[in-house]
Amino acid sequence: MFATFGLVAARRIAPGRHELELDVYVLVLGGLAWLVMVALLRQVAPREQGSRLAAALEPQVAELPRIPELDRLERELYMSASKEFDLHYRLRPVVREIALARLERRGLILDSGSPAVRELVGDLWPLVSPDREPPRNRQAPGPRLAKLHQTVETLERL
Repeated sequence: MFATFGLVAARRIAPGRHELELDVYVLVLGGLAWLVMVALLRQVAPREQGSRLAAALEPQVAELPRIPELDRLERELYMSASKEFDLHYRLRPVVREIALARLERRGLILDSGSPAVRELVGDLWPLVSPDREPPRNRQAPGPRLAKLHQTVETLERL
């Protein structure tokens, strides 16, 4: 608006310089357009609050290394959920070992099969019993993860 008033005033004061006045008018409008664009750009993409160099120079917090045994156990758990064979040969020994240790704290022996042991072990008894037969069909589906979750909860209660 002020640029237009300036153009009109310049034409009245010095009427012979139309080309120069028009060039100045276009430059002023272009400058205003740049200012508007920069203001809009700052709203859309504000400045970063820190320096990338300073962030790069800060010491990085190292991730804790994963425990290989825990990774192996996690893989065995997922494999056991899909195949009965993996449940029997991969996860069963681990579950038996944990159950043995937990029951020994109470002065009980897992392989004795006593009523106290069976009561504590509960639904795990078919899995941890010493006379469990290997699966006849190696491709038979295993228990789903929900059932294995109950297995873990039972082990934690022991």
